[in-house]
Amino acid sequence: MTANSQQIALLDALPETAVAVGVRAADWREAITAAGDLLVASGATTDAYTAEMIDTVERLGPYIVLAPGLALAHSRPSPSVLRTGLSWAALAAPVPFGHEANDPVRLVIGLAAVDHDAHSGALAKLARMLADAGRMRALQDATSAAEVRRLISEYEGGQE
Repeated sequence: MTANSQQIALLDALPETAVAVGVRAADWREAITAAGDLLVASGATTDAYTAEMIDTVERLGPYIVLAPGLALAHSRPSPSVLRTGLSWAALAAPVPFGHEANDPVRLVIGLAAVDHDAHSGALAKLARMLADAGRMRALQDATSAAEVRRLISEYEGGQE
């Protein structure tokens, strides 16, 4: 991807097929698997990438839990990534990831990147959007994929 790919819109990286709410997960592995399955469903990755995301947490610990209730599941760019993309798995019930300060997790966002730079623009937008406590609450309370995407669209200025 080129430098222009850094300007990817969140909605382009997060198609409706990559968004699920009310996801049931018994533990952090199932939560990451749900986010990975959504990446696969949207055509961003193969199933192997889901295993890579789980392996990353097994090796490095729960550093992916970036804020209270929020995990950014990802792994290194690999042949398992078909295109840069995001997934959104809002859990029906929070699950612990083993993070001392930010557990339990209620939202798992999956990130797949074809290289180390392709996702930076979308990731920066995502971080700014989720830093707004009111918007984060609305996103967490969304009851459908369409509602999540509508809230993101409003944030991005109505771009679709």
